[in-house]
Amino acid sequence: GRVSRPVQLYKYFVKQNSVGADSISARFNIIQTERRILMELWYSEMHTKDVKMSIRIDKQLCSEQSEFQRIDVFESPEFGRFLTLDGIMMLTEKDEFIYHEMITHVPMASNPDIKKVLVIGAGDGGTIRELTRYESIEHIDMVEIDERVVEVSKQYLPQTACRLDDPRVHIFYDDGLRFVRRKHNEYDLIIVDSTDPFGPGEGLFTSEFYGNCYDALTENGILVNQHESPYYPDDAKAMQRAHKRIRELFPICGVYQAHIPTYPSGHWLFGFASKTVRPLGFDADRWNALGIKTRYYNTELHKGSFAIPNYVKELLDNAV
Repeated sequence: GRVSRPVQLYKYFVKQNSVGADSISARFNIIQTERRILMELWYSEMHTKDVKMSIRIDKQLCSEQSEFQRIDVFESPEFGRFLTLDGIMMLTEKDEFIYHEMITHVPMASNPDIKKVLVIGAGDGGTIRELTRYESIEHIDMVEIDERVVEVSKQYLPQTACRLDDPRVHIFYDDGLRFVRRKHNEYDLIIVDSTDPFGPGEGLFTSEFYGNCYDALTENGILVNQHESPYYPDDAKAMQRAHKRIRELFPICGVYQAHIPTYPSGHWLFGFASKTVRPLGFDADRWNALGIKTRYYNTELHKGSFAIPNYVKELLDNAV
C-alpha cells in the first residue's frame, strides 16, 4: 500500500565511438563511444519531489487502464517482475516476501486460534499465499475492488497469485468499505492490504472504515493494516492520520516495522489493533511448532519489530 506519486519511464540510448564525449537532452542520455547502440529502459518513481528511485527494466510485460487505475507489470534484472498501480510500486518478486510475511505471520502468531479471515485489497495474492499455509484457517474472504489486478497477477505474477484458487478462499470484487459495513462479529482477523490513501483505496483510511472493522471482528479479533512509512513527511502524515483513527477505537493499538527495499526510505510500518490480544504476549513455541518455513519472519523478529525508533514514537504520540 502506498501514497500515489508520479512515475516516469526513461529510455537511455548509448552510442559508442572513440570520442567519449557526453551529450544530454531532456529525456535522452547519449554517450558517444565506439561500436554499438545500447538502449536502456528505466522505471522511476518519485518518493518526494527531491528523491527518486529508479530500476533498470528489461521490458514492460503489461500496461492497461482498468476501470479504477493504471496497471503495469515490468521485468527487471535486479528485482525480477514487479507490479505498479497508478505508477507506484506495489511489489517486486525479489522483496515481496518481507511485506507479505510480516503482514500475515505477526497476527497469526499473536492468536493461533484464528479461523476466519477477511483480507481487503491484496489482489496480487501474496497475503493469501501466506494465510493458506495455516491448516487451522477455515475460511478466507478476500475483497478486491479491481478484478483486473487479480487477473493480471495470475497471468504475470504466479509467485504471489499461486494460492488464489485455494478452496478456503472466497473472492469478492467489491469496495472494501461497503463490504465490511455489512459484517458484525464475524472475523477473527482483518488484514487491510490496501494501496494508498488516495484513489481506489481512499475509503480504507477513514474513521468510518476502521469503526466498521471493529464491529466486524470477534471478541478476540485483530486488525492489521499497512501503515505507510514514517520517514518522508507526506508518508508520515498519512501514517499519523491512520494511527490516530485506529487508536480512538481499539483498546490495544501498536505499530511494528520491517525493512522493504523498494518502498520509500525502506522503512515501513504496520498497524496492529485488537480488542483483547496483545502482540507481545504470544506463545513463540506454539508458532514454531507449526514448522512454517519463512525467509523474513521469525518469533525473535516478531518481538523486535515492535521496538520502534524514538522519532517514530514521537510521530505516533503527536498524531492528531
